[in-house]
Amino acid sequence: MLQSYLDALIQEGVLTVRIGANRTYRFGRPRLDRPDLDIAIRIDSLWTAFKIGAQPYLHFGEAYTDGKLTVEKGTLWGLIELIGINLPNAPKRGRFARWLHGFRNWLPVHSPDTSRRNVAHHYDLSERLYRLFLDEDMQYSCAYFRCPQASLEDAQIAKKDHIADKLFLTPGQSVLDIGCGWGGMALHLARQAGVNVTGVTLSTEQLAVAEQRALEPSVNARVRFELCDYRLVSGLFDRIVSVGMFEHVGLAGFDGYFQTVADRLKPDGVALIHTIGRRGKTSGRSAWLDKYIFPGGYIPSLSEITDSVEKSGLFITDIESLRLHYAETLRHWRMRFEANRAEIEALYDERFGRMWEFYLCFCELGFRYGDLMVFQIQLAKKIDTLPITRDYMMPQASARVAEPVQPDVMPAAARTG
Repeated sequence: MLQSYLDALIQEGVLTVRIGANRTYRFGRPRLDRPDLDIAIRIDSLWTAFKIGAQPYLHFGEAYTDGKLTVEKGTLWGLIELIGINLPNAPKRGRFARWLHGFRNWLPVHSPDTSRRNVAHHYDLSERLYRLFLDEDMQYSCAYFRCPQASLEDAQIAKKDHIADKLFLTPGQSVLDIGCGWGGMALHLARQAGVNVTGVTLSTEQLAVAEQRALEPSVNARVRFELCDYRLVSGLFDRIVSVGMFEHVGLAGFDGYFQTVADRLKPDGVALIHTIGRRGKTSGRSAWLDKYIFPGGYIPSLSEITDSVEKSGLFITDIESLRLHYAETLRHWRMRFEANRAEIEALYDERFGRMWEFYLCFCELGFRYGDLMVFQIQLAKKIDTLPITRDYMMPQASARVAEPVQPDVMPAAARTG
């Protein structure tokens, strides 16, 4: 099965596969313009090769994580890129995704306890781990590269500015940050626009870091963080922002998520949802990522999102597709991860290092060569809340608030129950 799969897949570049001690297979043809696309791997046994051939989307990553598949010539990224370049030749996966969408109303919605466990699996890892490959502000989501040469730090600042522009903020407004991470977005909005932000997360590790950062005098009175499921938040807000959280809701929870956003917005409220998305009918789940990295995750298609938004009664006022921005973000993360690999493996172990190397490479594959992208979806309760042209979203718009805003007390309406 593996031989048949690779015969069909590898058309450009060369992949040499050694199984055990005595079996060697060669696939593809050399590319003179890409001599680096000559990769050799070793699989420890026929049994491992059989499993990869039977279910490559799970067992390929498992074999690498467990050291049963090793790269003997080239690098893991070289192997992943070779696969990515040949991805159009891969057997199509679409039937299951269409079936799953058809039965979404019968799927279980993640309970608050399940959501908390899923979040803890990934986000309650060591803060030190994330500091070793993220930017200084610990932005763990797609950056916004205004030019290809931008640093990761500059691109993450540009992302926050871009989102702030789309929220069309006014000093003193109340903002709910759903899935606030380590607090960087909330702190940025408070500093730059003088708004009052309530950030909610289910990660105890992220909460501890965010609360410590909120002690800074310039934002102390304007930002608060809580360990709280977004479905349990009370009160009304002028603005809602959610960056990199919707991917954890699960298909069955889409309707409830957007209904909650609608319920928490004031009549003239605006929301900005920043989420990974996918093109077309491919599956919204990855067996390996679901098992090892993001349990319960689901990557939505745009049609799945808009279907649920329409049920909520919200207006979709703008959609932007960020196509290769996450591929570049992941490239920066991958390079920083490798530069600090020894320290990361000292925090955990070699197996963890291989697992996270595969995670970063596999995700970059999806954004650079596959069907993944990032959607920024702007929503409003009224059709006339926002300007009718997109000029206010342009880069210069982030300079609207020129004078620093003095701290004041957060209004009671912005507090959660």
